[in-house]
Amino acid sequence: MNFHQAAKWFLVIASFAFYAIGSPRFVLIFMMSVAVNYLIGTKLSALKKQSSPSKKISVLCGILFALGIILNVSLLGYYKYTDFFISNFNAVFGKNVPLLHIVLPIGISFFTFQLIAYLVDSYRGLTAEYSFLDYLLFISFFPQLIVGPIVHHGEMVPQFEDKRNWKVNWDNVAKGVFVFTIGVAKKTLLANPLTANAQSFFDAAAGEVSALSAWWYSIEYTVSYYFDLSGYADMAIGIALMFNIIIPENFNSPYKARNFQDYWQRWHITLSRFLGAYIFRSVYKKDSKWRNYYVATMVTFFVSGFWHGAGWTFIVWGIINGIFVCTASWMKRKNLSFPTVISRTLTLLGIVLTRILFVSRDFSQALTVFKSLFRFDLNGFSVGYGISPLMIVRIVIACVIIFFMPSTHTLSERFKPQWKTLIPLALAAGLSVAFMGQTTSFLYFQF
Repeated sequence: MNFHQAAKWFLVIASFAFYAIGSPRFVLIFMMSVAVNYLIGTKLSALKKQSSPSKKISVLCGILFALGIILNVSLLGYYKYTDFFISNFNAVFGKNVPLLHIVLPIGISFFTFQLIAYLVDSYRGLTAEYSFLDYLLFISFFPQLIVGPIVHHGEMVPQFEDKRNWKVNWDNVAKGVFVFTIGVAKKTLLANPLTANAQSFFDAAAGEVSALSAWWYSIEYTVSYYFDLSGYADMAIGIALMFNIIIPENFNSPYKARNFQDYWQRWHITLSRFLGAYIFRSVYKKDSKWRNYYVATMVTFFVSGFWHGAGWTFIVWGIINGIFVCTASWMKRKNLSFPTVISRTLTLLGIVLTRILFVSRDFSQALTVFKSLFRFDLNGFSVGYGISPLMIVRIVIACVIIFFMPSTHTLSERFKPQWKTLIPLALAAGLSVAFMGQTTSFLYFQF
């Protein structure tokens, strides 16, 4: 074994150990799932590369592919959706089957998509014959393992084999620290306190609430969700860069979007990329009445909503997003548009309203908040922690970053290790460490 292979094995072992800390009871099942997917994918890839495959081989490929997809979906379904199906069965048939309250393994939604993408590409004959070690490292690479970004084997494995990445690149280390620190600051200084404050409202909002409460906390949660998700993405990208591995950008100033089609090209970019490549393109067929753009879009967003959470609120959230995307596409085809300020304002309003549905416990709570938004009363904060001067400062800083600052990706491209960069970076790092004791789990851990 040479040094390069030893280094990869070290990363694989470290990654599985990292995962075991978060989901110790699931780590063996995770390892078995990864191994089975590799065996099926490798066999599919070998069969597809035959010059003239027979009908028997084609049938075998179909069986193997179906088996792999069923195994992955079943594993995800058992852990994530069992209680959802039981509760719906009870509601429809008037039964009282007890819920199992299965603990959701960390990251299962993310690595399942990566495993499925590998199987689909193997079935399509698009995968190379990766070594088991490279495949293990692709799936388990710890920076992106639990909350993404969702990476693709075609962009990761070649980087593992690129000899230029086999030695320390101090420029990448410096840039990685820069991006990682931005992510930590987003999470600890903005996302955590804003989420805690907004959650205090959604935990208590059961009856009538004031309009001021509804608007403040809904906007606050919308802002905090962005900093929580993009903060983790920045940390993952920064850590990977220290290993000379480039993970794709996941957020590109999404709240500057002109419409929802633009928004989903900026928000959780790697998820949109996966859904586009493996759901949308599987449904869409040009010049087909029943498999046209709008049908494929709605199916894609139905899957997106159900992927995000085991509840009808998530499904409806996905459907509404799909309708907004279809509307934006239709307006583009008809050459209809609003002035930039109006289009961005309407898009942001749509994002806030759909986020309410996303974070609410059920439809009843979501409806309570929706109705409260338009009560136009003069009451103050009826529910929640309320406004403090520090919270106002955080909201102002967050909005300045969202609407007036370039994305982290743009900042990293401009990055140069200079004192004028080091000083604010050290300040952000110091403040982040100071507030580290108040850190909470990432919001996407629940998915």
